[in-house]
Amino acid sequence: MSAEALPSVTVRPVRDVDAEALGRVHAQCWHETYDHLISTATLEAVSPKRLAELWTHWASQGDEYRMSAALVDGEIVGFVGSGPARDDNAPAERELYFIYLLAAWQGTGIGQRLFDAAVGADESCYLWVAEDNPRAHRFYVRNRFALDGASQLEPFLGEEIKEVRFVR
Repeated sequence: MSAEALPSVTVRPVRDVDAEALGRVHAQCWHETYDHLISTATLEAVSPKRLAELWTHWASQGDEYRMSAALVDGEIVGFVGSGPARDDNAPAERELYFIYLLAAWQGTGIGQRLFDAAVGADESCYLWVAEDNPRAHRFYVRNRFALDGASQLEPFLGEEIKEVRFVR
């Protein structure tokens, strides 16, 4: 879908009432993003209800956290979250925790709008991303991030994903 053909798109802070929809979208995004990295059985066990419970918690975080949702014609299609760095010896004070957009809406500019809501244009920031996620890597490079050589095995749904760190 071209950016010119986009219906009404809104990016706004996450609200408590979004939790159920965010749980559904979160689960679908994990299927679309990690199907080549995590076993099918593990992904099928992902509970949108459990993710909705997490969103209820995340939506109530303090002002130092930036959690936003992207809506197309009133329906949530993606989300983003950033906040204080969680790593010891972090390379920046702000960490981009996650950004997910349903595959049907990737390449439309909505991901960039989400990113901009969570991280200022010139703000120093870092993030961890799956090593085998070339589309995400290209997105972060376009936003002036660079790999810093750090990597880790991250537990994910009882399995592990190798992640690499990008810093701006």
